Amino acid sequence: MLVEDMMVKDVHTLKETDPIERALRLMKEKKIRHIPVVDGEKRVIGIVTDRDIRSAVPSVFYSREHEEVFQMPVKSIMKRDVITVHPLDFVEDAAVVLFENRIGCLPVVKENRLVGIITQTDVLEAFIQLVGANQPGSRIEVRVPNRAGMLHEVAGLIREHHVNIHSVLVYPDKKGSDDKILVFRLGTMNPRPIADKIREKGFAVLWPVPPEMKS
Repeated sequence: MLVEDMMVKDVHTLKETDPIERALRLMKEKKIRHIPVVDGEKRVIGIVTDRDIRSAVPSVFYSREHEEVFQMPVKSIMKRDVITVHPLDFVEDAAVVLFENRIGCLPVVKENRLVGIITQTDVLEAFIQLVGANQPGSRIEVRVPNRAGMLHEVAGLIREHHVNIHSVLVYPDKKGSDDKILVFRLGTMNPRPIADKIREKGFAVLWPVPPEMKS
């Protein structure tokens, strides 16, 4: 999935000369927390967040006694070293950038001009779609040796039950071994017959657990 598939294209922006009051009003009206600051050519020159405003005006939500602060230009509080992504970047790469830099959004830039914005919420929505969590179904988790062909073998056992696989995730076993954990989202509400078949073939099924193991 690409950034352009999930980004917001109708981006609210500010000019660097706009007052802080305008930024605050825009955030309240549009229920947003990040606003890119652009020049006349739609090039990103900064970004303003709700946190920047709170830092500049600690009493902003309680008092209007410091009116002059609200009339200061946003360039006085905006962050200038803005990290951006391209529309054709992968969403998972954008997620890594957000995580590693502890930021809440990424302006999307093409040919040096702002074309969109992607936020943590957009990335979370993309993750939900990718793993099929918003589709009716169930899941099976299987521990397998870290060698070629394991995914194909387990998927073949699922195929024998004529059940559709919505998505597959693979992550390392956190118990210190070299094994991998396969997580299947399946188009069935009853995964137990499939889980039983996978166990019969010698694989460790972590979920669903057998009824006799529940207490």
